[in-house]
Amino acid sequence: MILLVRPKLLRKNFNGMTLWPFVLLKHDSLKEDQVFLNHEKIHLQQQAEMLIVFFYLWYGIEFLFRLIQYQNRHKAYRNISFEREAYHFESDPFYLKKRKAYGFLKFL
Repeated sequence: MILLVRPKLLRKNFNGMTLWPFVLLKHDSLKEDQVFLNHEKIHLQQQAEMLIVFFYLWYGIEFLFRLIQYQNRHKAYRNISFEREAYHFESDPFYLKKRKAYGFLKFL
């Protein structure tokens, strides 16, 4: 995982974003936030197992589907299966050690 602090690359409401193999951070202090970093590490694992390009393709299609479903950008984002898995397990520092491949599928 390569951490980069690039506040201007992130939208107003986003503190970070994972673009394999990089994690872009809005603030340097986020390097110390273990829950936040665990969330982003879960995304790195998801991206690797989906061969990166398929992750972004699935993410975009699922976001559009959720946007139609919820008619709200924030609700659509929070209900993407990748995000649901990452938010659900971000506080578990051991999750990635016990995570089974394609764990996000449980959150569809």
